Amino acid sequence: MLSRGTVHDPGIGFITLTRVKVSPDLQLARVYYTTMGDPKARRETEKALDRATPFFRRQVGSRLQLRRVPELEFHFDESVAHQDRVEQILRDLHEEEAQRERERAEQQRADQPPDAPGTHDEPHRD
Repeated sequence: MLSRGTVHDPGIGFITLTRVKVSPDLQLARVYYTTMGDPKARRETEKALDRATPFFRRQVGSRLQLRRVPELEFHFDESVAHQDRVEQILRDLHEEEAQRERERAEQQRADQPPDAPGTHDEPHRD
């Protein structure tokens, strides 16, 4: 709907809209987004989105045939960060499990007595 060049606020960096929740009466739209960068950059993006909200409302109003254009609220989507954290925990658990399995295999090899000369399963010759 809106491309990067449409909004001329330099504070709005690279953002990804992750979802929009619209109230049943169409009066409010909560727009969830993610952005790259540290917490300071995230705060700057949040401020820039707040500054640009009237512009976004005008854009939405010009594209939709509604009696009233919904109020827009921008929210940083924490779920993406939580999902990344869960995936990292799962990767760590798999790596720990693989490490334990390697250690068990090494221990089993160490516990086996070395083969003594002449005790191999060779056919007995008289």
